Amino acid sequence: MSLNFHPVAKIQDLPPGTCQSIELHEHGIALVNLNGVIYAMDNTCPHAGGPLGEGTVAGDFVECPWHGWKFHIKTGVCQKNPSPSWNVPCYEVRVIDGIIHVAQQTPENRRE
Repeated sequence: MSLNFHPVAKIQDLPPGTCQSIELHEHGIALVNLNGVIYAMDNTCPHAGGPLGEGTVAGDFVECPWHGWKFHIKTGVCQKNPSPSWNVPCYEVRVIDGIIHVAQQTPENRRE
């Protein structure tokens, strides 16, 4: 099955060590630039609904701006409570000609 990727942001607008919130088909996505590699995860912190894309990058983790819960950028695993119910889904990303593309959000292409 091939994935359907959608352009969501310019790479120049997401410098290394930063993150941002975007919407893709009414679904919140957190984009993170970790050492020049772009990752995408669900934007909603499962603890209290905070926007992960408005958090901070701390090592390999993005920290929720509301209560400081940390999620592994590459896997979505919650550092505070590593139970699968607290993890956030991650999504496939491509960068083509300076444009970040994220795969359409379906249960089949979530990287959990």
